Amino acid sequence: MKDINAQEYNELLNSEAPVVIDFHATWCGPCKVLSPILEELSSEVEGVEFVKLDVDQHPEIAGANGVMGVPTVVMLKGGEVKERFVGVQPKEVIKEKVSALI
Repeated sequence: MKDINAQEYNELLNSEAPVVIDFHATWCGPCKVLSPILEELSSEVEGVEFVKLDVDQHPEIAGANGVMGVPTVVMLKGGEVKERFVGVQPKEVIKEKVSALI
């Protein structure tokens, strides 16, 4: 999964394709648990882009997305938020939510 910057984030907002954004922080323990799950899903689920965004490097983007805790996962389609969750969830639950975007 690619760690994106502000410009890449803005480009994703204009994308029609489904996007899963992992709002994370390097110091966050649960983020380290969630990251490998999302990595696995990124190679299993076709047609969805998975990216990461560090909240400490981009607090303005995190704030604009209502991120109050990490990890927060926001799922977009056509630039519109379709799903979001905070914390770690089982891979099967996340895969179901991601699959619903397609």
